[in-house]
Amino acid sequence: MEYTVPTLSIVFMMVAALAGIAIPVGLYLYFRKRHGADRMPFWIGCIIFPVFALGLEQLAYLAMKHWGFWLNVQSNIFAYGAFAGMMAGLFEETGRYFGFAVLLRKKRGKDINGLMYGAGHGGIEAVLVMSLAMVSNLVFAFSVNAGTADPSMASIAAQLAGIAPVTFLVSIVERIGAVALHISLSVLVWFAVKNKKRFWLFPLAIVLHALVDAVAVVMSRFVTNIWLIEAAVYLLAGVCVVLAVIVYKRNSKPAEVAAEPAAEIA
Repeated sequence: MEYTVPTLSIVFMMVAALAGIAIPVGLYLYFRKRHGADRMPFWIGCIIFPVFALGLEQLAYLAMKHWGFWLNVQSNIFAYGAFAGMMAGLFEETGRYFGFAVLLRKKRGKDINGLMYGAGHGGIEAVLVMSLAMVSNLVFAFSVNAGTADPSMASIAAQLAGIAPVTFLVSIVERIGAVALHISLSVLVWFAVKNKKRFWLFPLAIVLHALVDAVAVVMSRFVTNIWLIEAAVYLLAGVCVVLAVIVYKRNSKPAEVAAEPAAEIA
């Protein structure tokens, strides 16, 4: 196999793989050490994402595989983008709602736990989507450069060798934006669960999630400049971050801490 994956590409793959782990670990330590968040919300987020996004959502797609309307949706990029975005929003935000309403019912005294959950939800996605993918790419890249790759995978080797090294760093930029979005949406759903008068934040989170995903899907079909796509996604994610900050500041209350018994006077 006469292909060679550039050394710089391999280095950037390693950086991206490590970044996918460093992002959630860094956020966990930040919310835990600086703001006193509980541990459980982070781990619940790590569980909810794969169950609802990689499990239930994919089962729904499999169930629709042979439906006539699904074939029509796939043939139109705009319909597909809107549908895929809504599916992601519906399943992931419902997962968030379930996590807050049921699994974290006793942890709602600290509003920082909503952000801690978002770090887990978005963080595990970074590990699964970016870190594991980069590790897989690295293993294949080493086999290609060593000349031990399966000849039947020559086309994949050519594709990997032809990717500009900087492209692997784009995945880090994309994941940072995605994690920021997940934390922001977690804030919206958190207060939708805590305050029935704010329930409208839950469907809003679904719509915002769907919008971001739909724009990314549609633009990927028509725009070749990946940085332009990331800029559009970052713009929408930025709107979500600003909205989350406003909602958090207006609704957050001091953590409920049990009062310590008064000291006895000798």
